[in-house]
Amino acid sequence: MKQINSLESDVRSYCRSYPVMLDRAKGPFVYDEYGNKYFDFLCGAGSLNYGHNNPILKKYVIEYLENNGIVHSLDLATKSKEEFLKSFHRNILAPRNLNYKVQFTGPTGTNAVEAALKLARKVTKRNNIFSFTNGFHGVTLGSVAATGNSHHRGGAATPLNGVTFMPYDGYMGKKINTIDYIRRVLEDNSSGIDLPAAMILETVQGEGGINIASTKWLESLQELCHEFGILLIVDDIQVGCGRTGSFFSFEGIEIEPDMVVLSKSLSGFGLPFSLLLMKPELDKWKPGEHNGTFRGNNLAFVTAKASIDHYWTTQELEASIASKSKILRNRIETITRENISNDVEIRGKGMVYGIDCILPEISAAIQDKCFENGLILERCGHVDQVVKFLPSLTISEDELNHGMDILEQSIKEVMTQSDFHKKIEQEIIQN
Repeated sequence: MKQINSLESDVRSYCRSYPVMLDRAKGPFVYDEYGNKYFDFLCGAGSLNYGHNNPILKKYVIEYLENNGIVHSLDLATKSKEEFLKSFHRNILAPRNLNYKVQFTGPTGTNAVEAALKLARKVTKRNNIFSFTNGFHGVTLGSVAATGNSHHRGGAATPLNGVTFMPYDGYMGKKINTIDYIRRVLEDNSSGIDLPAAMILETVQGEGGINIASTKWLESLQELCHEFGILLIVDDIQVGCGRTGSFFSFEGIEIEPDMVVLSKSLSGFGLPFSLLLMKPELDKWKPGEHNGTFRGNNLAFVTAKASIDHYWTTQELEASIASKSKILRNRIETITRENISNDVEIRGKGMVYGIDCILPEISAAIQDKCFENGLILERCGHVDQVVKFLPSLTISEDELNHGMDILEQSIKEVMTQSDFHKKIEQEIIQN
């Protein structure tokens, strides 16, 4: 650890919350160099939906490498790419009546976001982008311009242009429909805001505090986009690939985005992989106009295909997520009500949930105590006041309950050893 601290940049962050040397991982668990076991409810910030070293997927990795399969290929045609594309179309797009072309961007989510924003501007010949309060889309310059968090925006150290922020659903209170404000801005030619090329949003804001847009709001937003000729981009990087209970977070809602960005758990094995889905008529790229050296991760093609073929050709995984989602919500609600406050808000769906502790010092204390007791989780929200849960989708119900037992014990210890109850009451009264 000392050598890492002295040699690696101060930009590292997660290791500051979990100051141990991790050595191995399997399923929902990670182990440090001394063999101590931790429940992992962080899951690579949503990159490990199927757990660590998933044995079903791992065998394909080993077999592919032992057979000297192509690992790096730029955008050359490979067998692994073709097999992934066929499986993705047959098992994901076609059953959902979605007609998209696939663009392989650079290896991370922000690369896919950059491609989406760039393409939207190219197609519409407009520069402005509408993003939303508390949204997070990455930290490269184009993506961070569409990210609301001031901490990440400050890291750019240069003006961030070309994006106008609109209020997300519920941002101005539950009684105010922010669609009305957005419509007014678009209709008024004296609003001072240029007609955007696209609107980009997360249907569930993962880093922003587990804020969930309502079905009505999302459908109304798409209507606005259609009316004004604006492209709709859904960022499903963290809450896609099953995290909300279905492969895409917008399933069951009457919207069909013009573009969708995917990454994180797309490979199924924690391997770098991202893509941009676009309606065919939007594919206006000239050859090589948007490229990248690592836009074809063949090993990720292999595990992505395997994860789709194994988990998304039947309803078994979705049924399992629904069952475990009920456990997760019920446990969180009971633990919160009995140990924190009835006034603390719980938000989530599928296997992504958060407890809004109101004050960041409370969420920080809970995070620290959980880690001390063997449970790794992270915080989110505009001041990191939300304790966030991202257990693997494949965790067993017994393992999930065991992890929640640790959470319950940790919260009890935190709340009985402090005056947090009083601070929460004061904060609620003031607001």
